[in-house]
Amino acid sequence: MPSERIEFAGSLGEPLAGRLDTPDKRPHAWAIFAHCFTCSKDSKAAAYIARALSEAGFGVLRFDFTGLGGSGGDFANTHFSSNVDDLLAAADWLREQHGAPALLIGHSLGGAAVLAAAQRVADCQAVVTLGAPFDPAHVTQQLGEDLQVIEAEGEASVSLAGRQFKIRRAFLEDLNGQPQADRIRALAKPLLILHAPLDKTVNVDNARRIFETAVHPKSFVALDGADHLLNSAEDAQFAASLIAAWSRRYVPAAAPAPQVSASEAEQGVVVVSERDTGRFAQVVSAGRHQFVMDEPLSVGGDDDGPTPYDMLNAALGACTAMTVRMYARRKEWPLTSVRVALVHDKVHAADCEDCDSREGKVDRIVRVVELQGELDDAQRARLIEIADRCPVHRTLHSEVNIVTRAGTL
Repeated sequence: MPSERIEFAGSLGEPLAGRLDTPDKRPHAWAIFAHCFTCSKDSKAAAYIARALSEAGFGVLRFDFTGLGGSGGDFANTHFSSNVDDLLAAADWLREQHGAPALLIGHSLGGAAVLAAAQRVADCQAVVTLGAPFDPAHVTQQLGEDLQVIEAEGEASVSLAGRQFKIRRAFLEDLNGQPQADRIRALAKPLLILHAPLDKTVNVDNARRIFETAVHPKSFVALDGADHLLNSAEDAQFAASLIAAWSRRYVPAAAPAPQVSASEAEQGVVVVSERDTGRFAQVVSAGRHQFVMDEPLSVGGDDDGPTPYDMLNAALGACTAMTVRMYARRKEWPLTSVRVALVHDKVHAADCEDCDSREGKVDRIVRVVELQGELDDAQRARLIEIADRCPVHRTLHSEVNIVTRAGTL
């Protein structure tokens, strides 16, 4: 599945590092994945679930909170509220660049964050938590004896998951001031709660409290045998399959790319529609054939397909090769293969000896036709002449009337 690195501004003004996982075709919906406390977007759970969801047709944005993973900023200056605001910034970026964040997914403290943020994301249609605490302050249980040091001295360097993190008193005060029960009760969105019964980090009783506090529609599924971090690919993929199946009831699928009917195909109709991935990507439907067109990275595209001018060159090149092949076959000449290379450019009219225009710039396509086979000079010269007679070549050199109107064909 395609996976693209992205970056956007977080709640504290620092650049946040993200990754966009998309299916090969147009996503039927967009989701955001929020990682666990002190984890990153590249944790096993985040990567496994994002990839599995993309295989199920979702586009998934996973990102690092401020001060974690590849994101900028100092973790010591962050707190739960800034994480929620980072999540809102991710939703804004996804909405602007690709599509509505219809599904919010959060793991552990990330699950608490999506519960806190969901009401502020108007286009969110459903929420999923994995191993989430009922109260964000639950994470203080991981601080051990350092908790007293933070409260007494204002900050402490704490070892979590083998790494050192500086945590300040403001972080604890922010956690203790969260009205999480009220948020869960007022969620008013479909909620799926996934939790491992033997979770040793966040006891499964947290899932019970979330479920009892939330209003319907709500669902709870036990991730039997899984650990808190979903380190097993099998467990993460099972969770992803549950999310994909459950969310289809609540998350409306994006309209599929328009297909060309049999009657339209007979008329030569080609349909182009936005793919909803990246800034420019388009899905082209021509009869039973479908492919993607895009722009290169250098002009802000994602390079997921050939450019419009690439396709123009391809049309001319394919038509040239077909026409030459048809002529050689009819003449029974020993042409073994045809290769056509083309380059499109814009040049100053004054530099173009064969152009009628003498001012401004004109389009120029340089076409090189390579003929393989035991052909004599006369046969080669004739086939090059025939190349200029291909229908697309003639169309490009003739007057073309393009009629544009609103509506449907």
